[in-house]
Amino acid sequence: MARYTGPVCRMCRRENQKLYLKGLRCETSKCSFERRAYPPGRQGQRRSKPSDYAVQLREKQKLRRSYGLLEKQFRRVFDRANRMQGMTGTNMLVLLERRFDNVVYRLGMAASRAQARQLVTHGHLLINGKKADIASMLVRPGDVISLREKSSNMDVVKASVEAGPSRTLPQWLEFDPEKLVGQVKQLPVREDIVEPVSENLIVELYSR
Repeated sequence: MARYTGPVCRMCRRENQKLYLKGLRCETSKCSFERRAYPPGRQGQRRSKPSDYAVQLREKQKLRRSYGLLEKQFRRVFDRANRMQGMTGTNMLVLLERRFDNVVYRLGMAASRAQARQLVTHGHLLINGKKADIASMLVRPGDVISLREKSSNMDVVKASVEAGPSRTLPQWLEFDPEKLVGQVKQLPVREDIVEPVSENLIVELYSR
């Protein structure tokens, strides 16, 4: 299955929630969700009571699209969370938050997760001084995230940082906007994850 390359604003409208897939544009009046807050398509404005399965599916799709994962990638994250000790739903969210591309986004070095993923895969970022170009790798406490010397003057990074934090920096991360260096202080806990999601619905969906 190829990665979705269509208009991402349709995803926000389909999930009836802003997913901030286009970064700062989502906070302006140009946001499609602000102008058309209903699902795309002719049937989008119809109202019907969704089934339990539909509610669970929409919750899963919302979270998957927020983090920019394909279905197989998301299922692998869930299966790994299910094998870990503790609550599967919480484990899943923690694993998603620990992804390298998500951490770059949370630090404010990119305006969206898609942009963060592109920075990572193009080799612009370092972890503990070593090149890291795998978006799905998981960060650990003590990891230091920085830009390569040749990439330190990238306009997209500067623009994202200078625009000011459109989202609050999580407590498990710290960031120096002058040096453009971030650090993982500790692993995230459920209270640190601000994504509006009911993870129990996703667990119920995959447990069918």
